Amino acid sequence: MRRSTLMGRRLVAVFLAGCFLYYSPVISLLDRPQELLGLPVLYLYLFGVWVVLIGLMAWIVEGSDQ
Repeated sequence: MRRSTLMGRRLVAVFLAGCFLYYSPVISLLDRPQELLGLPVLYLYLFGVWVVLIGLMAWIVEGSDQ
């Protein structure tokens, strides 16, 4: 399989994972008045998922040059 095709498939998988993780029923599980480290759990989840998705995309794209 060509490397660009594999990279495309991985990026699509990251996109679909992001769609699932930001899906309203999944987010509503964390919509509670609890705090962790002084921040609402929902905010930590949203920004944590965002950082992980960007990191995965960067890792996939940077690894395709080799």
